[in-house]
Amino acid sequence: VQLQASGGGLVQTGGSLRLSCAASQFTLDYHAIGWFRQAPGKEREGLSCISGSVGSGTYTEYYTESVKGRLTISRDNAKRKVYLQMSSLKPEDTAVYYCATYTACPGPNSDSMFPPGAWGRGTLVTVSS
Repeated sequence: VQLQASGGGLVQTGGSLRLSCAASQFTLDYHAIGWFRQAPGKEREGLSCISGSVGSGTYTEYYTESVKGRLTISRDNAKRKVYLQMSSLKPEDTAVYYCATYTACPGPNSDSMFPPGAWGRGTLVTVSS
């Protein structure tokens, strides 16, 4: 399993970024993939998760409360990629962002994500004030 995040950079408060996660050496279609971030001196924070296919190309999405409404997760299995569109960025969003495999995505009423399985190199997002 190999995953690599990209697309980070420096952006001003209120700006947007789209992160990409490239998957290799495993079949992406049936895996739940999610994003977490880690800021210096802080614990890992799960952000969002998209399920493997639940039939007819349908997927379920999960967002933690702190990012709901500002992040959108999507996937393109043909390109072996998962995306995280981020908008209305704030300085507190500054962190290294990672994509990872997950056993499953949480249910809609859950307030946290499961621990990540495998992940690769992250991408740094810096939001200036």
